[in-house]
Amino acid sequence: MKSPVTIIRSVKERKDRCTIWPLRNHPLVRVVGYPFKTKPDVGPATLLWTDGPGLSAADAGKPLVLLDASWRRAQTMRSHFPDLECRSLAGIRTAYPRCSRYGTDPDEGLATVEALYAACRLIGLPTEGLLEHYVWAKDFLASNGWDQPEPTSVSE
Repeated sequence: MKSPVTIIRSVKERKDRCTIWPLRNHPLVRVVGYPFKTKPDVGPATLLWTDGPGLSAADAGKPLVLLDASWRRAQTMRSHFPDLECRSLAGIRTAYPRCSRYGTDPDEGLATVEALYAACRLIGLPTEGLLEHYVWAKDFLASNGWDQPEPTSVSE
């Protein structure tokens, strides 16, 4: 089965600070290094980004693409996927401590693992294990009113 989520991860990101590196073997995700030799085929997917209509249950069933990089680098990465429909996760609060030296972090920006978790909740994908290695998971869940366990999957 093809993974419903593709994460394009900049190889310049430090693995020890990367929020999705622990998920590289998770059955829900496929992690692709960037820059890539061959652009991955993601099909007619939805790109999570800071602009665009909000992601909702109506987007369920369509593959997701997330970009994992600094915000400056993510802008360049996005240019490789100009035809993808963008959806935002407006209203979701991050728990990740910001540290941009360039002031390029958007107000709506989330850590990649936070965006992944929020998107999965919104479109009905399983969330089990996604925050298992995330240091700020408890704060992230609490700040978004998600303290209670979520069902582990949608019936197929």
